[in-house]
Amino acid sequence: MRYQRFGGPEVLELQEIPEPHAAPDEVRVRVTAAGLNPMDWQIASKPGMAAQFGLTLPAGFGSDFAGVVDEVGAEATGFTAGDRVFGAAIGRSVADFVLVKTSTAGLWPTPDGIGDEVAATLPVSGLTASAALAAIELRAGDTVLIGGAAGGVGIFAVQLAKLAGARVIGTASEGTFGFLRGLGAEPVAYGPGLADRVRALAPEGITAATDLFGREAAETALKLGVAPERISVVADGPAPPPGVSKAGALDAGPGSLERIVDAIHAGEITVPIAATFPVERIREAVTTQAERHVHGKIVISL
Repeated sequence: MRYQRFGGPEVLELQEIPEPHAAPDEVRVRVTAAGLNPMDWQIASKPGMAAQFGLTLPAGFGSDFAGVVDEVGAEATGFTAGDRVFGAAIGRSVADFVLVKTSTAGLWPTPDGIGDEVAATLPVSGLTASAALAAIELRAGDTVLIGGAAGGVGIFAVQLAKLAGARVIGTASEGTFGFLRGLGAEPVAYGPGLADRVRALAPEGITAATDLFGREAAETALKLGVAPERISVVADGPAPPPGVSKAGALDAGPGSLERIVDAIHAGEITVPIAATFPVERIREAVTTQAERHVHGKIVISL
């Protein structure tokens, strides 16, 4: 999947290109599934954001993927042909093959019992959620407000916060309330009056917050007396209020993704797949995700 110009879903084109092969320090992964993230279509529509990741036109599309190693370079280590793996390759994941250097982070073994669709949703969203919670030093006994709790990052943040022993209040549209309760969150409608609704749910107050969509939850937390250092926002978007930290996938600590995988394997975290689209319908998949009404993750099948 490539694009020759920046824009919306209409710029995405399925193209035949020469088959890539692994260099000495690389493995080649035959991709079976690619998880979509908002950053994928934002990169494809914003030249400045693409430049931040070193992408120039024509560019590939997607970040998260899962599949099977089918070529191993002579100097590559840690993986053998036939290994099931998942990883992140910004601007390259929606393709038949992805090349990954084994000397850098970005590729993990997929445990038995975890399907490729689920594995393909983990790197960007899982690491972002982990970093967002680590930035506020979430701990047992906290009451945390999570903005955008039903989104692709939110589903991980809610469950990780619950595992940490926190009480979770999550902002969402009313249509997602049942979905959020199933994940262990207490839902609250976003929009005007949010502070009053949160206060009614938690009259004793909230102690931390992370905003995964926009800045409304962060500003509400400040209004409710939460210290700025106990509030985080995701890295994209406008500058946060003074003292509030920004967090992204690259800020996650060592072992963060492995802990998420272990929790999924143990049945402590579930990964709701909102929809799976064949690669030929990727424009529809991106449009669906951009509307931000999906509950969970969207996956492209290859």
